[in-house]
Amino acid sequence: MQLYNNLSGKERAELIEKAGKDRLTISFYKYAKIGNPELFRNHLFINWNDIDVLGRIYVAHEGINAQLSVPADNFQLFKNHLDSITFLENVRLNIAVEHDNFAFLKLKVKVRNKIVADGLNDDTFDATNRGVHVNAKKFNELIEDPDTVLVDMRNHYESEIGHFKNAVTPDVDTFRESLDLIEEDLRTHKEDKKLVMYCTGGIRCEKASAYYKHKGFKNVFQLEGGIINYVRQIQAQGLENKFIGKNFVFDQRRSERISEDVISNCHQCGEPADMHTNCANEACHLLFIQCDNCKEKMNNCCSTNCMEIIELSYEEQKALRKGQGNSNDIFKKGRTDHLPYKKDLRNIFNTLKK
Repeated sequence: MQLYNNLSGKERAELIEKAGKDRLTISFYKYAKIGNPELFRNHLFINWNDIDVLGRIYVAHEGINAQLSVPADNFQLFKNHLDSITFLENVRLNIAVEHDNFAFLKLKVKVRNKIVADGLNDDTFDATNRGVHVNAKKFNELIEDPDTVLVDMRNHYESEIGHFKNAVTPDVDTFRESLDLIEEDLRTHKEDKKLVMYCTGGIRCEKASAYYKHKGFKNVFQLEGGIINYVRQIQAQGLENKFIGKNFVFDQRRSERISEDVISNCHQCGEPADMHTNCANEACHLLFIQCDNCKEKMNNCCSTNCMEIIELSYEEQKALRKGQGNSNDIFKKGRTDHLPYKKDLRNIFNTLKK
């Protein structure tokens, strides 16, 4: 019985290329009580591996958070399997705006303590007492309301390339950082302002909205299904698009274009650019924005030091990486001194003072 991947990413990419079939990129989440996450994890892997599902799925006692791709031909089989699981029957599936057959190259189903790393103690508040879910039409109305504070619940590297009109974008590296920062900056507006929030697919707002209601905010709203579902709705209903730029995604695509606006800059030369890349030096792997010209000039590296390292032999590079381990520092390009054109993101306090 196979419970883990036995193919490398390169081998899987070759199989996808050879198959020549379109794949759908999908995300979904569900908060539910799962008694045995390990057993549930194995059940998912066995069934999804059989129908060529690839992706990154987190399972915990509190539910499931999934980003994945499935061959279009197997979508109905995948949907039937979801519907056979009681708490996932008719779960909302966020279908990507732009698809890429190589968005995921492995099926990774992992058991975690939480499906989103929020740093919260759920025993201290009612996580089911969430904010009001609003659709795209209502969300567009709220954006224009002068009594609304619209907050982007994503991280700085996500909002830098795209965000909603009038949104405040906290300069944070992680979701857990933003929770206390937002409460502190809005502490005097808990009753007189509408706190409206959004994220990529909705999952971060589920927990955040309940947390802020617990903290005394009286009028809390969240965009149902996040940016992905919003785009689907405005396209289907002919509504005005109030999202500017690109939507950052956590797969090989890196982003999907929502509007033609380019609101960010290359971190190396300052020219307009909104394509994230990881430094080619595996010991660095820094996530940053790089234009095509700098990509060619810098050999896909973030610094001249990294350019020198990738010219070394594989064994020499491996020796340099020994003992370093993986780190979330790859997302901290906003704190990196050698990138001269980092964007200084606004914080909520300064925005409210205007």
